[in-house]
Amino acid sequence: MNHKITTCISTNNNLDYLKLAVHSVRRNAYYNDQPIIIYAENCTDGTDEWLSENAKSLGLRYLIEHNTQPKGIGGGMNNCVHLADTEFVNIIHSDMWIAPNQDLELLKLYDDNTEKLIASSFRVQPKIFPNDPDYRPGTVFVPIDEFGAYYDNFDFDNFDEWAVALSEANDVTVRKGGGAGFFCRRQDYIDIGGNDPLFAPASWEDMDLFIRMQLEGYEFKMISKSLVWHFSARGSHFRDEAKDDFGNKSQRQQKAENDNVQKFIAKWGRLPEHDEQTFVKPIDNKNVSTRLDFLKNI
Repeated sequence: MNHKITTCISTNNNLDYLKLAVHSVRRNAYYNDQPIIIYAENCTDGTDEWLSENAKSLGLRYLIEHNTQPKGIGGGMNNCVHLADTEFVNIIHSDMWIAPNQDLELLKLYDDNTEKLIASSFRVQPKIFPNDPDYRPGTVFVPIDEFGAYYDNFDFDNFDEWAVALSEANDVTVRKGGGAGFFCRRQDYIDIGGNDPLFAPASWEDMDLFIRMQLEGYEFKMISKSLVWHFSARGSHFRDEAKDDFGNKSQRQQKAENDNVQKFIAKWGRLPEHDEQTFVKPIDNKNVSTRLDFLKNI
């Protein structure tokens, strides 16, 4: 069968949530038999074994690596896209659950569009950070007990029903890219060079990518007709010694944030700014190459 879309998931020690992400694609994607490619890096939580045991029954392709210098979230995305052989890639994080027809609603945006388009789903997240509002452009925040905030208490039946009703009642488009996953033509991802390995293993790579894409004329649409549940930060903040501990932040994430803010300033010359829709603004710096060598980043 000729598939149009490949779902791409980069993961590191997030098996409990990865299982849900895979289940959501097989249950809720319009093209629910589409390829799923998983890049698993430096996993010690049973992910490697689970992939080996379940790949055939779940229709998964996967790449397992154990790297002294981690490629991280962005590098994992690059590897997944490289392995895909479909026209489109649907990049999600391992702490996401896609709502019914999430993929189809994004694919529709390309019917009459030949531009370089980055399409993203509205996200629904539990309020796990102290300053989470009820709404931020492209993101709906719900009480922590609305659908459950953990892998073992998530009420996906109730969420799916709620999500369908929300998407049917609303048709909102925000000019923004989803840092926690987006949909695009595979070639458009390759043309820009993917994520810069400078920012491995996590943090700031999404803003760098979206700035480079804007400077190359890419369009951005985040739509309420397509929804994902995002447990939020389970592969970054609330992992390892801080797993599912909303009052803590992992040492890995703290180090990555501290290191990468300095790398970002060194690369672009200053900190980024955001527009009224909270999307990162482009930075005009002639010393920065907007397109990277994709093959060197995998």
